[in-house]
Amino acid sequence: MSVKPDWWIRRMAREEGMIEPFEENLVREGVISYGVSSFGYDLRAAPEWKVFTNAYGAVVDPKAFDPQSFVEIEGDAVLIPPNSFALTRSVEYIRMPENVIAIALGKSTYARCGIVANVTPLEPGWEGHVTLEISNTTPLPARVYAGEGIVQILFFEGEKPETTYKSRRGKYQGQRGITLPKI
Repeated sequence: MSVKPDWWIRRMAREEGMIEPFEENLVREGVISYGVSSFGYDLRAAPEWKVFTNAYGAVVDPKAFDPQSFVEIEGDAVLIPPNSFALTRSVEYIRMPENVIAIALGKSTYARCGIVANVTPLEPGWEGHVTLEISNTTPLPARVYAGEGIVQILFFEGEKPETTYKSRRGKYQGQRGITLPKI
């Protein structure tokens, strides 16, 4: 298995529609960087947010998740309460090749502020908007920006697995928008 460089990412985006919309270069003037990097692609946060709140005394249960646990916000930035989290989605729609897995990792600019994006895999054959989980680990409100880099995805190519996410009809296949937990 090998990590894929910038030229491979550009080729796959142009020829296979792997990332749409696609930014050919790393954009970083006045923003938290996004676009192609040396060995990855920095995804942007969309201006759609679901911020966790405990207004109804809900219990967090992945098998019976209560959508009322979130306040929905649209905007160029969001404030995440102390010791809480928010969901957003990537601006980009991703189509994973059947012989490639990607790992999404939080950007260090946010991590240095105590804002952590969950590490998540993008499996072979999966496609959709990436639902991103952002935790504020600090005792203060934390601001996160839409339209700017939020996670970097690293692509690893290997042999095509016997079963891909698409062939097993994974529950998050083709997701659009922010997708809550499913069983």
